[in-house]
Amino acid sequence: MKIAGTGSVLPSKVVTNEMLSEFLDTSDEWIRTRTGVSSRHVISHEKLEDMAVEAAVKALEDAGIQASQLDFIICSNVVNEYVTPQLSCIIQGGIGASCPCIDINCACAGFIYALEMAESFYKAGRVQNVLVVCAEEPTRMTDWSDRRTCVLFGDGAGAAVLTPGDNIKSIRLSAASATDKLWQYRLLQPTPYIEKEEVEVPLQMKGQDVFKFAVKAAATDISRVLDDAGLRAGDVSHFLLHQANIRIIQAIRAYLEQPDSRFPVNIHDHGNSSSSSCPILLDECRRGGRFKKGDVVVMSAFGAGFVSGAVVFEW
Repeated sequence: MKIAGTGSVLPSKVVTNEMLSEFLDTSDEWIRTRTGVSSRHVISHEKLEDMAVEAAVKALEDAGIQASQLDFIICSNVVNEYVTPQLSCIIQGGIGASCPCIDINCACAGFIYALEMAESFYKAGRVQNVLVVCAEEPTRMTDWSDRRTCVLFGDGAGAAVLTPGDNIKSIRLSAASATDKLWQYRLLQPTPYIEKEEVEVPLQMKGQDVFKFAVKAAATDISRVLDDAGLRAGDVSHFLLHQANIRIIQAIRAYLEQPDSRFPVNIHDHGNSSSSSCPILLDECRRGGRFKKGDVVVMSAFGAGFVSGAVVFEW
């Protein structure tokens, strides 16, 4: 398969570090030096499902594909206002498609997991056109009195249309159960028979553990997809890394021994938008004219679980 079109949408509300310092014990310098984030887009009046539909429409237009031509829709989402129906069904109706669809929750690595799923459908000869949408609002998961977590995140939606081709050279997925490092509990509706104690806990994160896993997993995943594709790090034109923390990105870059110019970033004014981070960065690079035909691109992401993945493809 190949990526034939991309699209992305960000909320209109921009929240700066200075704005956060008005109600948090923090500062612009404290946040920037530890995360690389100066501002982030946060959902205010928007609905996540509307943003997802808009990103999908942009990707379809970019690919020159009609919604009626889609054979499958994969939506990556961690949490939204709907428990059911699945977000992919809402997107399907919003764009006027009629194909099967499915939601996945693979945290921040969702876009790469979705690509691997789609690639399997292509190899089985089951599809021609697939839409992948990542729509996330992690700012609704955090405690906004906790400066360790709420300063990190932003919201957004990114999408890609896949068509037949031979541009995907290698994909690797991995998982290592570490559920106490990055997690959130939410309350479910009670029944007359519940006896256990249940609590609602906003997003919790052990930062150092996440950092160590992210760097190790990304380095391993990237090395293996490059080996599978018969490439070296020096052959790669662009490394699109999950925009979680600038220090993680710098550590991965140092491991690969490649120049900053090959690592486009938008974390400074986007924050970490979970699985939508990768397709948003992909769309912004494409529309900004960064890619040229034949460029080798590596994408890598990691998230709660822990899960991670990497893909190498030719533009």
